Amino acid sequence: MENKLKIEKIVLVEGKYDKIKLDFILDATVIPCDGFGIFREKEKAVLLRRLAKERGIIVLTDADGAGLVIRNHLKNLLSGNDVIHLYTPAVPGKEKRKVSPSKAGLLGVEGIDAETLRALFLPYAAGENETKKKASLTKVDFYTDGLSGGENSAALRKAFCAEAGFPPEISAGSLLEAVNLLFSEEEYRGILTKIKG
Repeated sequence: MENKLKIEKIVLVEGKYDKIKLDFILDATVIPCDGFGIFREKEKAVLLRRLAKERGIIVLTDADGAGLVIRNHLKNLLSGNDVIHLYTPAVPGKEKRKVSPSKAGLLGVEGIDAETLRALFLPYAAGENETKKKASLTKVDFYTDGLSGGENSAALRKAFCAEAGFPPEISAGSLLEAVNLLFSEEEYRGILTKIKG
């Protein structure tokens, strides 16, 4: 395994097995939010708000419906702070420790291969020089490109997500945020051209 990536921000994941997986890849403080337990834990919510303000937080949840619910709760909880949302690709399968796959039939963070997870975090590693200019797309761009507000927008977004490796149920707003964080405008246009064929 390559050297661990040094991540200054706090990394927030759903559960302890996600933390165990990332501990092999990252030199970072990784905090599990205990799945839906985050909705009940008032003390942890206060701590996370403070950490987001002082250190910044990277949120990484599973690509399924439960992950989306947890992520949306965290967006509201940590609103106005330094928060980055990373997205695992929607990969069919089940984790080795589980008897059956999740309801969505997708791998969670713990089941995603180390190389993919490493690539997700690489742009945020300490000492990394970002040579790639990130996209600065707006809601108007998404509307003009057909990814929001149109008759076929949901289907086009789903196709974009499949090509870009994002969860299929991601909202237009979250997709816009993810594209601006992870892609250059040229890469974005390339994916659009490919899916529109």
